[in-house]
Amino acid sequence: MIKIANAPCSWGALEFDLEEKSEEIGFEQVLDEIKETGYIGTELGDWGYMPTDPGLLRKEIEKRGLELLGAFVPVDLADGDTHEAGVDTALKVAQLMYRAGYKNAFIVLADDNGSVPNRTQYAGRITPEMGLSEKQWKVYAAGAEKVAKVVKEKYGLRTVFHHHCAGYVETPQEIDTLMALTNPELLGLCLDMGHYAFGGGNPIDAIMKYSDRIWHVHFKDYDPEAARLSRQENGDYFDALKKGVFCELGKGMVDFNAIVKLLNDKGYGDWIVVEQDILPGMGEPKKCAQSNRDYIRTLGL
Repeated sequence: MIKIANAPCSWGALEFDLEEKSEEIGFEQVLDEIKETGYIGTELGDWGYMPTDPGLLRKEIEKRGLELLGAFVPVDLADGDTHEAGVDTALKVAQLMYRAGYKNAFIVLADDNGSVPNRTQYAGRITPEMGLSEKQWKVYAAGAEKVAKVVKEKYGLRTVFHHHCAGYVETPQEIDTLMALTNPELLGLCLDMGHYAFGGGNPIDAIMKYSDRIWHVHFKDYDPEAARLSRQENGDYFDALKKGVFCELGKGMVDFNAIVKLLNDKGYGDWIVVEQDILPGMGEPKKCAQSNRDYIRTLGL
């Protein structure tokens, strides 16, 4: 049975090192509003955003009747020298979730998005020459597998890779390369509908291609007009966010009706996480969360 969650990034709590961090909404309010708007689960958010004591974390999640289903872990996978630190970070997060009792949660592994200038500047319009070399791809894939292997061996948690604009795995072709270079029994795919569309693809194609490897799903919509306006001004990834490139569900170009039908046909029965990424201080997150939940109900979920 598909279950619907939301995540702190929908309230502007992002992993990036931004000047706007001071405007982040506290985790207590975020968890309250996730519950109040009809969701039954959450992701952890950036390390330290929620309590890092397992007992306290469990208490905060449980008292709202929610589940904790995963945590986003960014690692600079293209640099082999950072892999050990990435493993340590993933183990720290996995240990927290495991000791808090969330033994079915995922490590949602991603690139250190937003850290490479040209990938950040040209998000949504990446060309092949901006990508990794064959040698770099081998380093990248080895790092992803290493994180997944150690986390699984130590805590039994599975790892999914989250493709993401402003990182080295953004386009459908880059996702294909990473999937081809990694063990399908070790590393799953977190399919994010909005990032896939922003990266130049149709999420339906990804579901058809990787249905057995999609272990985790993010629902995010994509507004091509906002992307066009950002490109017109030579805006980077963060400019596109400010312009609302990830709009409310049902207001962009992603065909969620077809996606839900296909996920059901393929037998997907796990979590769908709404992630309407915004920058701290933007908009009215609770209203958007409610609108997104109401829209998902029209899809039969």
